[in-house]
Amino acid sequence: MHRQARRAARRTFLRCAGGWAAALALPVQAQGGWPGKPIRVVVPYPPGGFTDVTARLIAQGLQQRLGQPVHVENKAGANSIIGVDAVAKAPADGYTLGVVIAAYAANTTLYPKLPYDPAKDLTGVSLIGVSPLVAAVNNEAPFKTAKELIAYAKAHPGKISFGSSGNGSAAHLTTELLKAVTGTYMVHIPYRGAAAALTDLIGGQIQLFFDAASGLIGPGKQGKVRLIGVASDKRLPALPEVPTFIEQGIAGFTGSTWAGMIAPAGTPAEIVQRLADEVGRIVRSDEVRQRLEAMGTVPVGGSPQAFNEFIAAETRKWGEVIRRAKVTPD
Repeated sequence: MHRQARRAARRTFLRCAGGWAAALALPVQAQGGWPGKPIRVVVPYPPGGFTDVTARLIAQGLQQRLGQPVHVENKAGANSIIGVDAVAKAPADGYTLGVVIAAYAANTTLYPKLPYDPAKDLTGVSLIGVSPLVAAVNNEAPFKTAKELIAYAKAHPGKISFGSSGNGSAAHLTTELLKAVTGTYMVHIPYRGAAAALTDLIGGQIQLFFDAASGLIGPGKQGKVRLIGVASDKRLPALPEVPTFIEQGIAGFTGSTWAGMIAPAGTPAEIVQRLADEVGRIVRSDEVRQRLEAMGTVPVGGSPQAFNEFIAAETRKWGEVIRRAKVTPD
């Protein structure tokens, strides 16, 4: 009798243990065991630039936190459209992500026939950081401050040439916004990338160029160009000596590029939220925060909903600038 009782008790325990194990396994099964294989992060720009450097910082952090390899794949071309399209058409399983910048929002207006629908085919994960643009002028230019720049532009319409990294780029649209809020006329010279524009700024072929701080901190400190203003509501820790345009009397003028993570629409909400949480932890870590700030980028993080709302606001803002200035693609 005792032996039979022990056998019955053992069978009962095993049934209960199996039930407990199944219950504990349910959350993992609901996510498909994600992540269970390497993750791909598509960067729609060449290696070495602002987007690429930011994406690699986040990818390294995700790899450490998720326990799976996270590979960055540069897929440049067509003002980021090729790379973003690759993300839009990838399986919505959490294994293909993208890192985009301000051009992602501007392209919605700039290109009427995109191969993807940003609102239907993609979703925001988290805003990584915002990088206010900095204005640099040629050392020989007859203006040394933003106030002097505007005064000269008003007195000499069309005499100032400004460069950008291409039609519809953040640098281009920010300068068009500056023209609109100050009532000035300056001539746009588009380049294929920031490096070429900076070279001509130093050489005096153009007089003004907006770019992310990461591209201008070095030339500014080396005395190759003069940094005259930050298009933000506060100064950058990386350039504390450079005043904002608002400080110099140009009320409300801000313009920035930014980096954020996106995923294909339909990616499970719990995976998107997990990624957003991890991105937030990564950008708040001392090491990554300090590296972003040294690049002139303000770390953000934040929820998928907040990032989607941010993208919508950026799309409206730059859409108005594009339509008013009649900006067309290269």
